[in-house]
Amino acid sequence: MAGFRIGRGRDNRTQQQQAPQAPPPYQGGGRPAAPPYAQQQRQQQWPQAGGGPRQGGGYDEPEYFGDPHPQYAPPQDPYAANNPGHTQMFSVHDDPYGDGATYRSGAAPATPAGPRLHWKQLLSGIVLRPGPTFLQMRDHAVWGPALVVTFLYGMLAIFGFDEPRDEAINATLSNAIPYVLVTGVAFVISGLVLGAVTHTLARQLGGDGAWQPTVGLSMLIMSITDAPRLVFALFLGGENSLVQVLGWATWLAAGALFTSMVSKSHDLPWPKALGASAIQLVALLSIIKLGTI
Repeated sequence: MAGFRIGRGRDNRTQQQQAPQAPPPYQGGGRPAAPPYAQQQRQQQWPQAGGGPRQGGGYDEPEYFGDPHPQYAPPQDPYAANNPGHTQMFSVHDDPYGDGATYRSGAAPATPAGPRLHWKQLLSGIVLRPGPTFLQMRDHAVWGPALVVTFLYGMLAIFGFDEPRDEAINATLSNAIPYVLVTGVAFVISGLVLGAVTHTLARQLGGDGAWQPTVGLSMLIMSITDAPRLVFALFLGGENSLVQVLGWATWLAAGALFTSMVSKSHDLPWPKALGASAIQLVALLSIIKLGTI
């Protein structure tokens, strides 16, 4: 019995020496640290964080406390736009915020203000409703009515002066016709030059209207406003007092129409529009009006 007890005691000591040591007791907050051999085994099986299947089944959660089945987002291009270190690139003509069109004083509208008026509506509109007419025709050329009306006005204007009228009437038909035609052509050329000067001055003062409507409308204004004086001058002569009063009145009306036309066509305030029309007004006064006044 004694030998048996001694041997049994030796066996108990051997089992106590071979038994693994328990991990140190848990102290403090947080998760308890895993045993060293368990950490080494986990690192060998899953070198990256995120968990995975264990040998005994299920999922391990070494790095998070949420969903045991995490959902991973698809990989993104590191060089994609709007990523850190990379900005969105646009071409020269692309604007992600729209066309960038803003109102600027002196800039013509992108689209015409209205459809082209018929020549009858255009001529009556200059006299009866000049503002809306000039605004609607600011982007439309009016060469046809401008050239025809100015040419007819030039042929009749010669009869508004006393001496040229007497020369044309007393001349033979073969000499009078070329004389009248040349006068009409001269008035057309004068209207083109004066209209170009008005357009150039308007551009210098900040306007941005088209030159064709400006020149054509200025020729029509020059011809239409002097028509009343010319009608009375054909029968009463240029020295008549009524003709002289009409000459001054129509000249002032021409100044108002020129100012309105330049203001609407070039989007300028009326003082600048009047300044752009000053040279043409002075030329009309010295060439046409002073001939009778």
